[in-house]
Amino acid sequence: MTSTTLRGLGIALFFGIVIWVLIPGYVPKPAFLPGFALPPDFWPRVISIAGLVFGLIAAGLGLAGQGTPALPAEVAEDDTPMGTLLARLGLLVAAFVAFVLLVDVIGFLAAAILLTGAGILLTGERRLLAWGAGLALILPVCLYLFFTEALGTQFPPGLLFN
Repeated sequence: MTSTTLRGLGIALFFGIVIWVLIPGYVPKPAFLPGFALPPDFWPRVISIAGLVFGLIAAGLGLAGQGTPALPAEVAEDDTPMGTLLARLGLLVAAFVAFVLLVDVIGFLAAAILLTGAGILLTGERRLLAWGAGLALILPVCLYLFFTEALGTQFPPGLLFN
């Protein structure tokens, strides 16, 4: 088996566990849902089904011999030291912890903008900082508007904006 096949099967196994074990066991379903409200397990189930399908597609492509294409030489040679990569991982974990703590204070939208900006900065790309700053603003605002306006989902406004 190729690495693509094994990777695809691992992804499919992970999302299968989420669909058939974690969601039914840990996402409570209320007895009554008002109006057109979606059940709490709707989006986790949609994402997990998509992950399961993509994992099975990757495994099928690996079995068919169409695995991951070889990377160009300039992309394959990543000379970032392991210490730098581990430091970025630690900073990313700290950014997620800060996000969880800041949601109650400054609200979901502002905390999501800061988390997205931190994630973009931690990729290490410095040539496109203007694009990164724009994406850090636009993506969370678009997601926020989609969920609040189209789906009626309320997010915590935070103590500062309440």
